[in-house]
Amino acid sequence: MKAKTIILYLLLGASLLFGKPTIYILATGGTIAGAGTGKDATTSSYDSGKVLIQTILQALPADEISQYANLKSEQILQKGSQDITPSDWITIAKRVNDLLQQKDIDGIVITHGTDTIEETAMFLQLVIKSNKPVVLVGAMRPSTAISADGPKNLFDGIVLASSQESRGKGVMVTANGNIFSASDITKSNPVHLDTFKPANIGILGYMWNNQPYFLRTSNQLHTLNSQFDISSITSLPRVDIIYGYAGLDEKAVEASIHSGAKGIIIAGVGNGNISTSAQEVLIQASKMGIKVVRAGRMIYGPVTQWGEVDDEKYGFITSWWHTPQAARIILMLALQNGFTEVQSIQKLMLQY
Repeated sequence: MKAKTIILYLLLGASLLFGKPTIYILATGGTIAGAGTGKDATTSSYDSGKVLIQTILQALPADEISQYANLKSEQILQKGSQDITPSDWITIAKRVNDLLQQKDIDGIVITHGTDTIEETAMFLQLVIKSNKPVVLVGAMRPSTAISADGPKNLFDGIVLASSQESRGKGVMVTANGNIFSASDITKSNPVHLDTFKPANIGILGYMWNNQPYFLRTSNQLHTLNSQFDISSITSLPRVDIIYGYAGLDEKAVEASIHSGAKGIIIAGVGNGNISTSAQEVLIQASKMGIKVVRAGRMIYGPVTQWGEVDDEKYGFITSWWHTPQAARIILMLALQNGFTEVQSIQKLMLQY
C-alpha cells in the first residue's frame, strides 16, 4: 500500500474518531469572486464580487476538503474591497465574534478582495475575542481566469483554519502558499500572485502539502489580549491619511481638519519626515486635540521617535513598524475606546 494511501486512511480514521472541525466561511466579494468581462479566460478585465460563495466552493475538490472540515457559508457582503468601509469592518467583526462564541464553530475563513484585505485583517486582529483561527483569503485573478489562484488560496485557508496549530496565532492571511500575520502584511504589487509581503517581521509560516508550517508567533497584542472592544459601537471616528511628497503644503492638512478628522496619519518621507509648511499646520492640529501620527510611505522599516522631528515637543505619535493604513486602524480604535493622551496612544503603537 502506498504511503499516501496510508496517510489518507489515517486522516479518515482520525476524523471519524474525533470529529472534523466545522469551518464557517464568510464571503465579502473581491477578485476571488470576480468574473471576467472578456470572451475568453486569458483577458485581464473582470468585475469584482459577482460570483457567490456557493459557486466558488464548487471549484474546490470536495473529497479532499471533507478530510479536513465540515463547511458552512454565508454571503455577508458582495463588493470589491476598494469599497469596503469601516462600517463593513464592524459588521464583519461582530458577525465573527458571534460565530466564534458557538461551540460548534471551530474557525472562520473570510473571502475578501486583496486591495484592502490587510486593513480588514488588522481591524479583526484588534477586536476579535477568541483564540479560534480566523483566516482571510483573496485572489489576484478572477474565478473565471485560466489560472485562477482563488481556489487554492481558499483551500489553504480552510486547511489552515482547521488546524489545531493555528489556535492562538491571531488573525492570519494566507496567499500563494504563505501565511501572514495581520499585524505585518502589505500588498506590494497590483498584478503578481506573490503580492503580499511582511513589512518588517517576516511571514508566520508556509502552507505545504495541505499542512501549515509555522516559523514564528506574533509578539504583538491581539485578539483575546487586545484592549479594544466594539460590542457596543456602530461607527468609528474619522482618521485621514495624507501622503508625503516633495512640495507638500498645508492645503491637504487643512482640508482634513475642516472635514472633521479626529486624527491624521502623515505618510511622510524618509523616517516619517514632513515638509515645513505641512508640519506647521500639523502642529496646530495637535494643539487643537487632533491626534497626529507620523508614519512612512515606504513599505519596509520603522518610523521611529527621536529623529529629525521632535515628537514630544509637538505632541506627535510615531507608527514604528506599522504601515500608514495599519496605524490608522489602531488610532481609530484608540479614539473610539477613550484613549486621549498622546503617551498612551504611542504605547499602543508599540504594543500592537
